[in-house]
Amino acid sequence: MSLLDCIEISPDDTIRNSVIWLHGLGADGNDFAPVARELALPHTRFILPHAPAIPVTVNHGYVMPAWYDIYSFEPGAPQDGDGIRASQQAVQALIANELARGIPSHHIMLAGFSQGGAIALHTALRYPAPLAGVLALSTYLALADSLAMENHAANQHTPIFMAHGTVDNVIPLARYQASAQALQLQGYSLELHEYPMPHSVCMEEIDDIRSFMLRQFGLSLT
Repeated sequence: MSLLDCIEISPDDTIRNSVIWLHGLGADGNDFAPVARELALPHTRFILPHAPAIPVTVNHGYVMPAWYDIYSFEPGAPQDGDGIRASQQAVQALIANELARGIPSHHIMLAGFSQGGAIALHTALRYPAPLAGVLALSTYLALADSLAMENHAANQHTPIFMAHGTVDNVIPLARYQASAQALQLQGYSLELHEYPMPHSVCMEEIDDIRSFMLRQFGLSLT
């Protein structure tokens, strides 16, 4: 399949690691470019893909960048399984491209915010080779009922960084907590963070993300 259009942010030194970072609903790859630059990790390429533009049911069918359709924000509402799996395949193609560029899977990290975080989690837990880690920011576990049958042992022990705002008015804190509990019950290793913020990111969170990435990639800023 053809690769998604992406923004790439790389340092001048030798690239040894890759982070594929997925934006939220209605945004594009530019949304987290400032964060990637703020993190300023050595030897690490940031790949910021743009989601395709599709009609989004919950927004009255308005066409916008989205990783999958959302039918309702109500708990227990049906989910767009076909759209989620299509985005999974698109992310796997980006991983394959990094492998072809010489980056081994255990030096590739998936990250995402909100809808992008749901895809990062969904893809990583089903990917058939070990990844460096997962960042799931202000998001939830999509298609949770299928995980036990579809997960792959290669990423059973991959560290997962989950973070959420305590006053998030888009994805309630309780949904994040329920997602974390579901993952823990299936034996996943989670690093959990809560911040006094809405549906966004904050500097404390960015500092924690940097620490997580440095640790998982075996990097130092000194």
